[in-house]
Formats: sequence, C-alpha cells, structure tokens
Amino acid sequence: MRPENLTFFRDFIREAALISLGEDKEYLIVSRLNALYQREGFSNLDDYIDAIRSQPSGPYQTNAVEAMATHETTFFRDVNPFDSLRDIVIPQLIQNRENTRQLKFWSAACSSGQEPYSLAMLIREHFPLHQIWDVKILATDFSLSVLDYARKGLYTQIEVNRGLPAQCLVRFFKKQGSDWLLDDAMIRQMIEFQCMNLNSYFHFINKFDVIFLRNVLIYFDVDSKRMILEKIRDALNPDGYLILGGAETTLNLCEDFEPVPVGKAVFYRLAKT
Repeated sequence: MRPENLTFFRDFIREAALISLGEDKEYLIVSRLNALYQREGFSNLDDYIDAIRSQPSGPYQTNAVEAMATHETTFFRDVNPFDSLRDIVIPQLIQNRENTRQLKFWSAACSSGQEPYSLAMLIREHFPLHQIWDVKILATDFSLSVLDYARKGLYTQIEVNRGLPAQCLVRFFKKQGSDWLLDDAMIRQMIEFQCMNLNSYFHFINKFDVIFLRNVLIYFDVDSKRMILEKIRDALNPDGYLILGGAETTLNLCEDFEPVPVGKAVFYRLAKT
C-alpha cells in the first residue's frame, strides 16, 4: 500500500469509527482488506483505497469500516460480571425502582447479540419481572451486518458452545438445522437493536440503570476514550453502573467515574460530588 494511502486510511477509520490504528497495524489493515478489495472487483489494494478517497460516502467506505471492526463476543462472557449482576446489582436496582417498576439497560457495541441476549436470559431465568415490570435492553452497534445477524437470534453450534449454559440452551433455543434459534418471545421483546456509532451525537430521554461498554475502549486512543466516557456519563442514572472489559478502566480518563468492587467483578459508578 502506498504510504499516503496508509496515512489516509488510518485517519479515515479514526474519524469514521474512532478505531485507532498505530504504525504497527499496517499488517492488520492489509490482511482485513485483502479479501474485500478482491470481492469488490479491484486489482489491488491501492486502487480500492483510491476509490474510498474519491467518494464522500458509499458502500466502499461502509464495508471498509466494518472490515476493520473486531466483533469478538460470547455468551455470558467472563462470567463474573453476570454473576455480580444476578446476585447484587439487579436485586439492588429492583429495590430502588419499586415505584416506577422500570429497568433500562444498554449494551453498547453489542456485536452479534450474545451480550444483550445473555442479559435478557439472566433476567428471564432469575427475576420474574416480565409480566409486571417494564424491562428494556437497548443493543447498539455501528455495523449493520452484525445487527442483522443479532436480530435473527440464530447461532451456530460453535457459538452456543462458547459460554451458553446448557439449561439456557434447552429452555430458550430450538434446533434449526445445524444451528440454534433463540425461541423465547419474552426475551426478544426485551431487546431493541439499533444502529449507533459511539462517535455520533446521542441523547436519551430516559437514562440507563446499567451500561455495558465491554472490550470497546481498548481500540480507541486516549482522546476518544475520554469523549465516549463523557457521553456515557450523561446517559447513566446516578445510582447506575457502567461495566467495562477486564482490561479497561476509567482511571486517568474521566474523573466522573469511580471503580467499585461488586462481587468478583469491578464496575464503575458516578463519583459522588
């Protein structure tokens, strides 16, 4: 790839999706775009980058951004955060929300849907709220293709083998060919999938009780992390929880959050002023 095209592409991806690609990531760019430019009918990668540069917006740009995104996810990923939600956070929130009987969750960067579905299954299995409470899970991602996949609720045998407890598979899924279909209407009704880029403006009328932003910040530079955390701060209820990935933190990025141990996990709450 020509040096000027490499510089352009790094800047383009950062502006479009906040993804930070350092000097050592040229191999990653080339490996992820190789199959894409051939599928689009270009003879080489530089011609494909030139096409992206020549159009303000369009499918080349969209496909390139999606190709650079990492969509690694599993059901009940890392276990401990979900145990802490089940044993401590959700019982506490139920007590705090007895008057409104509303619980609002947000799975930001939800990828192919395992995270919001895991949360919905946990609530459905352990908290019989669905008939008398308004429980909503907003699941967002900037990738239209992974959102389409998530909405279907259809997963391969390999995907359900990664973290999904056997009792959840039996109770909530049915076999469809060689795959498994999430077949519980109550779970599907809890979740609203929306296309949203964390780089864009967002404002919510109702704030959230729990926000998942797991294993997302690791792909951004410091300025982007700060900007996102400031927006997340404004979307979180005063007694709510922010859940990050195990290798992520708000420390030295946003003083409005403070880490709190919750069972075997560490979540983040708004700092008391």
